[in-house]
Amino acid sequence: MKTVKNQLVFVVLALAWTSAFYYSADAQNKSGFEVLSDKEAAVVIPASFYFAGQSAPTQMRNAAAVRFSKDRFVVVGLVDTSGYSTEISGKYEGFFITDSRVKVGGKMLGTGAYGFGFSKDGKVNIFDISGKQILSGTAQNDSEMKRPRPLQLMSDAKGVRLYRGKSFIVVSPK
Repeated sequence: MKTVKNQLVFVVLALAWTSAFYYSADAQNKSGFEVLSDKEAAVVIPASFYFAGQSAPTQMRNAAAVRFSKDRFVVVGLVDTSGYSTEISGKYEGFFITDSRVKVGGKMLGTGAYGFGFSKDGKVNIFDISGKQILSGTAQNDSEMKRPRPLQLMSDAKGVRLYRGKSFIVVSPK
């Protein structure tokens, strides 16, 4: 009798877990976006990026992409700025590429390829490829994050969070 009861409890728990996973995945799919796996992202992440008259290799382990709809992506990555001047490497950490208009920290950003950097004063700054700042937003701090990575994208109810360590800004589709 105990074995049947244990099996019944196991089946009920398995069904509950499966249902929770199904509804969670279904809710995420209705949002219309998904953070790509490393293998999927590798197809759209450039090997290097041009900024302010120089080109730098992408740190592939610190690059990510999100699909906002069928053929609409945001691709971000850190680059090796060691060859850049102090002026450029002090404000520019990586690239931000979008093939459709998006909101970054609630501010509209048009289609294009940009440089970005998280500043020490809690700002996320986005620059055109000439180095001119075109957008600035306030980063938030995720004190709950246990193991921050140098750069990552994570799902958020409003879009995705672009993290640099524990600091993040929300990027959402227009």
